[in-house]
Amino acid sequence: MWKNAFGWAAAALLALLAAGCTAPLQTVPDDTAQPALVRLAPKAFPDFGDAMAFDGLPYAIGQSQRYLSRLPPDTPFSFGPDTYSAQHLQASLSRFLDLIKARPDPVTLQRQIAAEYRVYKSPGRSSTAKVLFTGYYEPVLSGSPIRSETHRHPIYARPDDLVEIDLSRFSDRYAGQQMVGRLEGRSVVPYYDRQQIDDQDALAGKAQILAWIRDPVNLFFLHVQGSGRVVMSDGTTLSVHYAGANGQPYRSIGRLLIDRGVINREAMSMQAIRGWLRHHPEEMAETLNHNPSYVFFETVETGPLGCINVLLTPGRSVATDRRLFPMSALAYVTISQPLIDGAGEIQSWHRLDRFVLNQDTGGAIRGPGRADLFFGGGPYAETAAGHLKHDGDLFFLVLRPENEPD
Repeated sequence: MWKNAFGWAAAALLALLAAGCTAPLQTVPDDTAQPALVRLAPKAFPDFGDAMAFDGLPYAIGQSQRYLSRLPPDTPFSFGPDTYSAQHLQASLSRFLDLIKARPDPVTLQRQIAAEYRVYKSPGRSSTAKVLFTGYYEPVLSGSPIRSETHRHPIYARPDDLVEIDLSRFSDRYAGQQMVGRLEGRSVVPYYDRQQIDDQDALAGKAQILAWIRDPVNLFFLHVQGSGRVVMSDGTTLSVHYAGANGQPYRSIGRLLIDRGVINREAMSMQAIRGWLRHHPEEMAETLNHNPSYVFFETVETGPLGCINVLLTPGRSVATDRRLFPMSALAYVTISQPLIDGAGEIQSWHRLDRFVLNQDTGGAIRGPGRADLFFGGGPYAETAAGHLKHDGDLFFLVLRPENEPD
């Protein structure tokens, strides 16, 4: 059935392009006109150290190695102007595992990295030359296998009529662009937005419902996080993972509330948004619908999974723009993390630099100046992820080619 649908989609696409396509396009922002990564001279390397004493790092590296092992050895990965194979990335990760087995002191580690690795730096945002780090976590939601008075909000699987089209296959000028939509007769039109899906039941008969959720605010933030666990009313637990989106643009409701003057920029956090929505239920639907982007899910045996289909490691996995940065690669971040008291209040922020693996992406993570750190699950993770919005630096490491002179 859908082979024919894609045929009609291609024909409709050409007409749309000729007329000035009105379907939503996912494009790289202007900020990405600059190189995504710049290779550094050894004297410009950061002072490498790991605030987590390498804990969890071998596991995270192993997850990236699992991903690379599934690829042809010559699969290319771009580090700015340079390209390396999947086999070379495997060797880079294996060698780094050897380096950290002895838990080297910072001086020894610095010397070894300078001798054996190339280091690349993201130029960050054009306005600051820094990377804005935010956080994400694994939410836990209350759910039910059937709709009830208390559980009325659906988690949808990927709809049957959603069509994704790689525009680069039609012209080089659309490289890196994708259109997401649906067929309406012989035309490709934008897919339903959040308001149509939630308020007009636009997906009736088009998408499986994986679970019914009690809290619409929690469901909204599940969309933002991209994966989570649902504790069902029958005692079972369902792990759900990102399976696609409707192609509509992501619009921040945090930005909306700042622009309205109801939450100060300095006080903005996920927790502040939650609090405002709960105190203004009459404005909840309109506020949530400000973001037309909608995420669809699939069930997985275990999670949370990153976009390269490996388990994420708290404090060690990051999400970046996968069109710009090499997935699975070893990275290093200069980043802040909060100290939280027994009441769940943030007491202070501390710089906790560490090595991470690039294992995920996100709809709002676009350009060389954005990255998302995965905090795991639980109260601390939710608080830290909800409040993190700090500038830092992002570096990538890869073994120097064997034929490179010292």
